[in-house]
Amino acid sequence: MPIEVPWREVSAETLTNLIEEYVTRDGTDYGEQEVSLVTKVEQVRRMLERGECRLMFDEATESVDLVMVS
Repeated sequence: MPIEVPWREVSAETLTNLIEEYVTRDGTDYGEQEVSLVTKVEQVRRMLERGECRLMFDEATESVDLVMVS
């Protein structure tokens, strides 16, 4: 079962790297307009701040993922 990681406790560089990895995955680019990587990272960072997504650690796979909150 994944464990929520308090994103404010993650270093700024690590958090940026995690968000960049997330927004550059295959299948995450939708829409007709190209959006810069910097803009995408800032959008996800704001989503974290608003509680719209969470940073989760999966012990089984030893991986971290961003999960949207419904």
